[in-house]
Amino acid sequence: TLYGAHNNEKNIERRSIVPGIQLVDSCRGASSPQQAPFISLVRKGTDEDQGEVYAFNLVYSGNFTAQVQVDPYRNTRVSIGINPFDFSWLLEPGESFQTPEVVMAYTANGLGDMSRIYHKLYSKRLCRGTFRDKLRPILINNWEATYFDFNAEKIEEIAIEARKAGIELLVLDDGWFGKRDDDNSSLGDWVVDQRKLPNGLLDLANRICDLGLEFGLWFEPEMISIDSDLYRKHPDWCLHVENRPPTLGRNQLVLDLSRDEVCDYIIDSVSAVLSSAPITYVKWDMNRHMTDLGSAALPPERQRETAHRYMLGLYKVMEEITSRFSNVLFESCSSGGGRFDAGMLYYMPQTWTSDNTDAMCRLKIQYGTSLVYPPITMGAHVSTVPNHQVGRMTPLETRGHVAMAGNFGYELDLTTITEQEKEVIKQQVALYKEIRPIIQFGSFLRILSPFDGNEAAWNFVSDDQSEVVASYFKVLSQPAASLRTLKFKGLNPNFIYKNVDTGELFGGDELMNAGITLPRIKQDFLSMFWRFTKHPN
Repeated sequence: TLYGAHNNEKNIERRSIVPGIQLVDSCRGASSPQQAPFISLVRKGTDEDQGEVYAFNLVYSGNFTAQVQVDPYRNTRVSIGINPFDFSWLLEPGESFQTPEVVMAYTANGLGDMSRIYHKLYSKRLCRGTFRDKLRPILINNWEATYFDFNAEKIEEIAIEARKAGIELLVLDDGWFGKRDDDNSSLGDWVVDQRKLPNGLLDLANRICDLGLEFGLWFEPEMISIDSDLYRKHPDWCLHVENRPPTLGRNQLVLDLSRDEVCDYIIDSVSAVLSSAPITYVKWDMNRHMTDLGSAALPPERQRETAHRYMLGLYKVMEEITSRFSNVLFESCSSGGGRFDAGMLYYMPQTWTSDNTDAMCRLKIQYGTSLVYPPITMGAHVSTVPNHQVGRMTPLETRGHVAMAGNFGYELDLTTITEQEKEVIKQQVALYKEIRPIIQFGSFLRILSPFDGNEAAWNFVSDDQSEVVASYFKVLSQPAASLRTLKFKGLNPNFIYKNVDTGELFGGDELMNAGITLPRIKQDFLSMFWRFTKHPN
């Protein structure tokens, strides 16, 4: 299973099956960072490369239960679906109810093969739309650079530095609407704050586009602030229980998407903004999960339908908006990976993997996420140091190598870093543009697990096996460390491969079976990076 928390998503847990019931679930109104809607049965001894795996992944973004039951006769039964907690559905005569689908995978070739089955299916079939098969842009997001404290000039200054580095897209995050100087107000009021953007969103977007970048925007459409014009006009539009005070989370409430008029408001207000400026990317956030689960629009006998009706409303909203704006790349987010699931990927082909951008934490987060979801679906950014989530100081090179294992971007203030750092970023962007097709459309193979020790490693291989990108990471330097060799995976054993940086030649069978010896380097948070291309025999 995959467990975690906000800033610590998708940890791998492996346990023995015992008589009785073992389960993972979510009652939060979302698939949650606490437990993912995924479960697999593996034989003892199964690892990345061999052994039987039976896997189950729910295509749903709301409350779920996944459980394994062993009966007195040692028969094992798996079930996965909508969580029965606080759920019922009243079916009138002649009506029907459609349950969420489950993607089941089987392999006798280990967890790595299971992952590649899911990766291929999700990236080629579950995900849809214009951007499914297109290279994704390298972006800069202003959130950790400015938080709520910015104006049009500051955003343009960041964009100017981004253009110099070769970055392709600037994303304006939270704080551009209403009177939003902190997280206490304005959610639901999707009108530009002219104190920060006095000439409006169109003017800023045009200025960014004139620099040669695309322009993206952050929304949190499912939420409402008590201090908002929308709440003052429609206080009953939030999820709530009549005659009880609402429970705030991040100073906000959740809109009641079981109501058609609420869904229509979201569709109309978001569409108005997207139609007002040349916006080609949307980060769709959801920063709190559901409490006070009730709807003013439903009778008492249907109150327990609220959470599922919310999901149906959300899917309706996303279907309408993503279809209406097919030229926009949508990325889902729920305080990072709080709603990273197959249901969301159907509408939005990538997800912000975690609000935690620390490179060492991201080793586990991205490794665990890759168990089910392909790297092209994972947003991964380089942020500043000390890291804002854990305070760690890691080399810019290492931060880059970790983030290059997904959809690459930056989350820092390019106007305040040194010239040397700007040059490194320029080189990272150029490198990622060269390897981007392999990262986003090649096969991903895990080599060393950060959950097993002090190291992590993986490699990507192009479909024709002619190009290879590999990374190795060591968390802490250790005394009297043994010599290490790294054995690559997924190469053609009959090819000769050339190291792009050194010109050395290796047989594919040599790289996979003998490997390469890693140099001894005395450094914490170390990364190493290789590129190989097929050499004509």
